[in-house]
Order: sequence, then structure tokens, then C-alpha cells
Amino acid sequence: MASVASAAVVVPSFTGLKASPGAKTIAVSPKLAAAQLPRLTVTASLKDFGAAIVATAATALITSNALAIDVKLGKDTGELAFEPSDFSVRVGETIVFKNNAAFPHNVVFDEDEVPGGVDVSKISMSEEALLNAPGETYSVTLTEKGTYSFYCSPHQGAGMVGKVTVN
Repeated sequence: MASVASAAVVVPSFTGLKASPGAKTIAVSPKLAAAQLPRLTVTASLKDFGAAIVATAATALITSNALAIDVKLGKDTGELAFEPSDFSVRVGETIVFKNNAAFPHNVVFDEDEVPGGVDVSKISMSEEALLNAPGETYSVTLTEKGTYSFYCSPHQGAGMVGKVTVN
């Protein structure tokens, strides 16, 4: 419960301003101030509090596996590039590669530039598989920490390569 001690209110004088002749110091009585304050009582059981914590934790778990990043295949300007081409995600987050411009495209992870033990055939599109229409997507969830290099097989020679760091 809040308590109020006695206080004095003074109207200060500022440069260029003058207090009126009737300006006074006003004292507030603690009994008067406390009597005028409305009382607010909040009651909650531990069960209610626990339910709120569980709901918050569940929301955090659900959203933690949400989309990490949306990567464009082909820049808006028509350049053959991933946008962004170098980014970071957390373990278990989903990366969505979305056909944008200058397609067809695909996403192939370089077997020599992924963390040890990662099977690139499980995270890559095949060299022959292509996204041919605007808005088509390929999604991947990386579960091992490290740096992964990837490329678009039809446009790798043109520099359409990228890198993702999984933390």
C-alpha cells in the first residue's frame, strides 16, 4: 500500500516570471492525503500466476521455431544474387528461399562447406530441381551449429552464392 508523507508545494520564481502576490506554500496533511487516495486490491492465486507463466513459456516455444529469415532468389533489380547473401540464424529456425527475379533458381548446399556430419542431400534441392515461377519457395531448417555455404546451380558461375551462420 502506498503511503504519503507530508509535503510542501512551492511555486518557484523563474527568470522573467514573477510569482503573484497571492503565491503560497501549501502543506498537505498525511491523514487528508491518504484518505483521498482510492484503495486498489489485487488478488491472485499461485495457480493463476503459474498458468500465466506456462502460457508465456508456450508462446515463446511456439514462436522460437518461427521463420528466421526470408531470402530472395534474385534481387528486385534483376541481379543474380541471394538477398541477403550472408546472414545468421539460430539452430532450428526455418529459412525460406523465395523465387523473386531472374529465375529459374534452386538452393544447393556445398558439401565441402558445411559443418562436419551434415548430409547436404537432406538440406539441399537437387541440382536438377528448379523453382520456375515467381513466389515459389524452398524451406530448410538447419539443426547443427556452424557455417553453411550454398549456391544456385544454374547461376553459381554468375556469383549467385551465399552463406548462413547457425548459432
